[in-house]
Amino acid sequence: MNDICISCFGRLPDDSPRTGCEACEYRVHTWLRELPRQWVLLQDMLHPDTGPARRGGIGRAHAPLPVRLEALDLVGPGQVVLLDDPHGDQTSGVPITPLLYGWARYLTADADVPVARRDSYGTIHTSRCEGPWIRGGGDVPGLCRWLDAYLFYAATRPWWDDLYEQLEQLLNRVRRLTHTRPLTRAKDAPCPLCSAWSLVERDDELHITCTICPARLTPDEYDVHRAAVMPALTAFALHMITPKPKPKAEDAAEAAA
Repeated sequence: MNDICISCFGRLPDDSPRTGCEACEYRVHTWLRELPRQWVLLQDMLHPDTGPARRGGIGRAHAPLPVRLEALDLVGPGQVVLLDDPHGDQTSGVPITPLLYGWARYLTADADVPVARRDSYGTIHTSRCEGPWIRGGGDVPGLCRWLDAYLFYAATRPWWDDLYEQLEQLLNRVRRLTHTRPLTRAKDAPCPLCSAWSLVERDDELHITCTICPARLTPDEYDVHRAAVMPALTAFALHMITPKPKPKAEDAAEAAA
């Protein structure tokens, strides 16, 4: 049993079988749902931008490559693990598909789940699972759906932090190339700890967090907090902007003038 999450070092519930907390598992869920959308963008980015010929440009000694290497490094084939690099000329990591498939195979090898099959005579045979069976094929969307369905199990294993770290690094590589980032929205209720209007919600985060202090709220906790503080704050704001009635003596003086 672990006391802390091995990814973010947050506190885990007592007697929890988890090695990764719910917030980190939620974050990986969002990454696996984002990758298929990023895959489409990367496919579109494979070919270099083309345009009319420009006069007065600097010539080149060779023809340009027909693909963008940064995108090809991510969508092309590759090894599940990095190769030895004695000369230091390798700059990219494992491509998306080999990385996802490698983790799917590793998870099935670790899970030790029996697989049942029926032969032509109707007899059922069970054997150890040797690899993932992915409905619809082993493309990136299929692999992401498969891994997403088994995250509840992965979040209980001692290698959870390796899966988390490698997927995080992969998304960082992809986002740098596609110039995308998770959407962040400001919340209208003040922080319950520092009272600043600094609570934000991110698409890939389970909790609503404060940008100033360590406050962290679940969506349900934020709704309760907002319902408790916003009526009084709204009433105070309306009181401050509502025009004050003039005293009767001032009204009489203005009428006489």
